[in-house]
Amino acid sequence: MTVKQASYRQIMKATSIFGGVQVFNIIISIVRTKFVAILLGPAGMGIAGLLVSTTALIGSFTNFGLATSAVRNISAAAGNEEKVGLSVSVLRRLVWITGALGTLVTFTLSPFLSELTFGNRDYTLAFMMISVTLLLSQLAAGQHVVLQGLRKIKYLAKADIAGMLVGLCVSVPIYYLYREQGIVPAILISSVTSLCFSWFFASKVRIPEIKPHISVFKSEGRGMLKMGFMLTLSGLIPVITSYFLRIYISRTGGVEQVGLYNAGFAIINTYVGMIFTAMTTDYYPRLAEVSVDNLATRNTINEQAEIAILIIAPILVGFIAFIDWAVVLLYSEDFLKINGMLHWAALGMFFKTASWAIGFIFLAKGATGIFFWSELAANIYIVLLNVLGYELFGLDGLGMAFLLGYFVLLLQNFMVARANYLFAFSRDFYIIFTIQIILGVLCFSIVRWISSPYFYYLGSFLIVLSLGYSFLELNKRLDLNQILDERISQIKARINK
Repeated sequence: MTVKQASYRQIMKATSIFGGVQVFNIIISIVRTKFVAILLGPAGMGIAGLLVSTTALIGSFTNFGLATSAVRNISAAAGNEEKVGLSVSVLRRLVWITGALGTLVTFTLSPFLSELTFGNRDYTLAFMMISVTLLLSQLAAGQHVVLQGLRKIKYLAKADIAGMLVGLCVSVPIYYLYREQGIVPAILISSVTSLCFSWFFASKVRIPEIKPHISVFKSEGRGMLKMGFMLTLSGLIPVITSYFLRIYISRTGGVEQVGLYNAGFAIINTYVGMIFTAMTTDYYPRLAEVSVDNLATRNTINEQAEIAILIIAPILVGFIAFIDWAVVLLYSEDFLKINGMLHWAALGMFFKTASWAIGFIFLAKGATGIFFWSELAANIYIVLLNVLGYELFGLDGLGMAFLLGYFVLLLQNFMVARANYLFAFSRDFYIIFTIQIILGVLCFSIVRWISSPYFYYLGSFLIVLSLGYSFLELNKRLDLNQILDERISQIKARINK
């Protein structure tokens, strides 16, 4: 097996593992929401949601983005036990400090948070009690960073699944027995179980214990906090722009239009976007590990971009062809108005996939300034395109804005990465991207201009073409026959034992 083939296999292995975790996470979320809806009703769901979202908002300000920034430090130190031990020791001290800060802020502001969130001070004690979850969550995040940075993907996946499953099994009986009075205990227990499992699996990784000198702690910690702070600011930008966009849609088209917009992009970002989430867990630390070498960085990005397009393209073609079925299944026929918006947005996902692969170069290189200004510029023109699109074409215009916005973002990321790090897409990527997006555009055209049921037949044919092409290209990179032979040999060896 060649080095390049091994790299492709690592990408697929991580994607399959964390893709499964994401699917499991979605299933758990659906089951939890169903139980909470039945046992607590709309009012109880609202209380739980407001408590969690309020503390999460404070956490986003006080955690300094360590869950992302520290991954780079640990990944870059991989192979050097002393440096890894130093980075992990600094991180574990920082998560205690930042977690305690979040808890202290929430505890102190509990009366104000209750007044702001619920219009009274009845939930002051609830906020005081769940303030400790900010510390627990930050400690758990620290353990996840260690596993992600060292690319212990199996441990990380097991920690996530075990934490979610046990949290569900414990919280549902509490809701059943105590109803609304069980909301706070359930939130606390879920945080504790998540921390316990993350700590358990992180403890399996042997890391040398190093007590950094105060000067070393300051210098190493300053880098993590500085990058994390910039990431926090960058993360606030889409939240703010999204908020103003929803206000604009509400005042222009009414709250029903906001609901349709939310429903449409929930499908895109949750069910299609989970591919990105699955890939990011392994991709970011792997890219950070080779970030000092521009050639290795370019090769890593191209490998990831190729695999990402090959995986997501058949899903997008199928999404375009059968979107009305998906909308009715997930929502109802009342939401079929969003079909046109989702058709355009699905085409935009092709460009988002490519721009996503490039965008991580700025994080891996530690170029927080470039990353921040790039995100700021992108969010400004994307929200302006959304306003213009909605003004001209309604909901369909929002999908068009998504497509155009990510096309521009791809050009932006490509030009900035090329100017600063000599980045270029490979010939193989251009071929793969061109063929798959042509199939996507053909499916889009068929669905828009050919009546039912004929577009289902033609759409299904295009799905088969996209799947077949992806299979052939994946086979070139992974040697699927060899993988199958290896698995069969492993099974036979186990049986013989």
